Amino acid sequence: MLNYIIRRVLYAIPILIGVNLITFTLFFVVNSPDDMARMQLGIKRVTPEAITKWKQERGYDKPLMFNDAVEGTEKFTRTIFFEKSVAMFAFDFGRADDGRDIAHEIKTRMLPSLAIALPVFLLGLFVYIFFALTMVFFRATYVDFWGVVLCVALMSISSLFYIIGGQFLISKMWHLVPISGYGSGWNAAKFLVLPVIIGVISGAGASTRWYRTIFLEEMGKDYVRTARAKGLSESLVLFRHVLRNAMIPILTGAVVLIPLLFLGSLIAESFFGIPGLGSYTIDAINSQDFAVVRAMVFLGSLLYIIGLILTDISYTLVDPRVRLE
Repeated sequence: MLNYIIRRVLYAIPILIGVNLITFTLFFVVNSPDDMARMQLGIKRVTPEAITKWKQERGYDKPLMFNDAVEGTEKFTRTIFFEKSVAMFAFDFGRADDGRDIAHEIKTRMLPSLAIALPVFLLGLFVYIFFALTMVFFRATYVDFWGVVLCVALMSISSLFYIIGGQFLISKMWHLVPISGYGSGWNAAKFLVLPVIIGVISGAGASTRWYRTIFLEEMGKDYVRTARAKGLSESLVLFRHVLRNAMIPILTGAVVLIPLLFLGSLIAESFFGIPGLGSYTIDAINSQDFAVVRAMVFLGSLLYIIGLILTDISYTLVDPRVRLE
């Protein structure tokens, strides 16, 4: 397994380089440093002198990828690509346009994102599997029928409806929890209750229906008929055999979501005023802070690759027949 992990890590390097190149092209070729300066300075303050000063303060006054004004390796190192993109591989994300250190902001905002995303992930996984198993246990009955109808209805409603409706009903009318905001320590719990509940409900339709499909597919396999022929009860077959064998596709979908736990939810964090990485990314997009957006794209790619590797490793834990070579 160690050789497999090392090989996957080596495969990830060219992928990250490719993502970095594409991101760099989108930000610095489609939008040149001069265009970025004009967007940041505004129409009234755009002068050639102001643009030059803005580029010098942020290190955008160098050539993009090749500097023919210097000698040796500095032809490649004294460029915007090397200083702004290659440095990310050492987790040196630089500074945002407002002067704050991006790496420090990521470390600070990671905990609020985890505080909302981790409960939604764990609680949602338990709730979705429980209801999917219930529907499969009572398959071809009214419980299963109305369960599917409810799942389709939940899938058809936008997550914005749950957020706005939950804030209006639970916070504004019933005054049970704050409508938005965030606190430190245990004081943050009262701000997280509503986002967690809405996060679980908004994903219930699609996830429960998907898990139900997986369980029904397992119910039709030979080992299930063999277990029934041996006299095992339906509940024992369902929870001991079907659930265990269905964990591989469930883990595939669950572990891949790990990057989202760190990157946070763009919509939820913005609406509930949670100072996580999701709201940090939205604020950077609104303010045209390209340094922050590039850092979040790179971090998201890295976490996604880590999630895929963890998915493969989790297969060996669920099914000992799986071997990683």
